[in-house]
Amino acid sequence: MPDDPSISAGKPASAKPGKVRSEPAAEPAPDRRSAARLDAIDRKILTLLQQDATLPLEEIATRVGASRTPVWNRIRRLRERGIIRAQVALLDAEALGLEACFFVLIRTAEHDPDWARRFLDAVRARPEVVEAHRLAGDIDYLLKVQVRNARAYDRFYQALTAELRVQSVTALLSMEQMKATTALPVDG
Repeated sequence: MPDDPSISAGKPASAKPGKVRSEPAAEPAPDRRSAARLDAIDRKILTLLQQDATLPLEEIATRVGASRTPVWNRIRRLRERGIIRAQVALLDAEALGLEACFFVLIRTAEHDPDWARRFLDAVRARPEVVEAHRLAGDIDYLLKVQVRNARAYDRFYQALTAELRVQSVTALLSMEQMKATTALPVDG
């Protein structure tokens, strides 16, 4: 949904020209260490938006059993609180010719802040890295790399290891994606 409700769903019914509506004060940013407090309607809204973020406001309101204006205000607050980070289009990797998915396990003997910053910069600069995680345990980093084929992965590997010193790299080719979702469980 766009930031301006009048773009996709029309102005809320209670917005009248010449009248100033008082809005509740924005809630402070959530403490990322604790779970957000959500009621049943918030959870229903989030579930619907995770399934299809292009749903019209009227449809969302109908499905959650509320009117448009309160639903729009809830969505706005969920954005302000950082619970809704972004709304994007999900693309099909195979349809784009990106048929090879590698999980790359990286060990390094370097653990100083300068190396970590250079590693992060290198990972962020490569669009084929679709996920990157710093891990606990024997492996330091896990990358999910989406490329056309093994040759494309090799070019990625050669460029990365030429730029950064690593102790070892293990690449695991995904033979079949059995489940993939961007939807988070919001049932409570």
